[in-house]
Amino acid sequence: MTVDRSLDGFTLPGRNFEPAYVALQRRGELGRRAKQALAGLSRCTCCPRRCGANRLAGETGVCQAGPQVRIASYFAHLGEEDCLRGRRGSGTIFFAHCNLRCVFCQNYEISHLGEGEDVGIERLAAMMLELQAAGCHNINLVTPSHVVAQIIAAVALAAEAGLRLPIVYNTSAYDALDSLRLLDGIVDIYMPDFKIWDPGQARRYLTAADYPEVARQALLEMHRQVGVLKLDERGLARRGLPVRHLVMPGDVAGSAAILRFLAGQVSPDTYVNVMAQYRPAGEVSSAAFPEINRCPTRAEFLAAIQLASDLGLRLDTRH
Repeated sequence: MTVDRSLDGFTLPGRNFEPAYVALQRRGELGRRAKQALAGLSRCTCCPRRCGANRLAGETGVCQAGPQVRIASYFAHLGEEDCLRGRRGSGTIFFAHCNLRCVFCQNYEISHLGEGEDVGIERLAAMMLELQAAGCHNINLVTPSHVVAQIIAAVALAAEAGLRLPIVYNTSAYDALDSLRLLDGIVDIYMPDFKIWDPGQARRYLTAADYPEVARQALLEMHRQVGVLKLDERGLARRGLPVRHLVMPGDVAGSAAILRFLAGQVSPDTYVNVMAQYRPAGEVSSAAFPEINRCPTRAEFLAAIQLASDLGLRLDTRH
């Protein structure tokens, strides 16, 4: 496949860049959305599980999250994709808890056990401003799907106080369309991880049989909002949709189907990071999940990389 990829189609000027949420903040829309999102926590439907928990009263659902957000860590992350980390790092905020229950989770203590510190919206906004002051290139929100309301409220406060970095929504792709629509014009860079294609495999490994369909719809909505990934003249991400995909042993993820979906239904210009760092973790053991109790082979990884290349997808620069 030959794809025209002139620089004009994939670059945005870095100088005088203004993130999308600033326009919403100026006309008061950002504050309005924050109030709407926070009110919704009284009967929570912010993720596809739609559990209806009154989180304002302390009730919790699968995600175990209440009215506050629990932060595991925040720092300038130098291990992300080159287009995010640049020279000064991606301003990463790791949220504890998760609306999935991946048995192989490599952040098990954070996502399943909820290790971290509970903070309010004002403190979350202050973290964003601290990361900006430290010189980070963006605000990278990791595992944000269950705390969308608090994120919107914190961005509203931080924008009022001078936040001007692009927002990266770093997600499993198990996101409700209603929440994504609330984020329209707030998030500059959506970075979903399309994990598994088959519903049966998703039930077994993610405890969410509807994950594949939810993820497909979520990616299409994300792409509608921000389009393909655009970089500035320094190679830094400014707006768009980069996608991660983790190659798993025995192809339980269905890598070929996922890559064909990205090229055929999202865009052949989709920026994809095909990742090889799967390792047995979390609840994986030889007794419970023997088929994934190993790392993927080099051949399994290279097959996914070759297919992505053949489909004309934009591979992460490290490949």
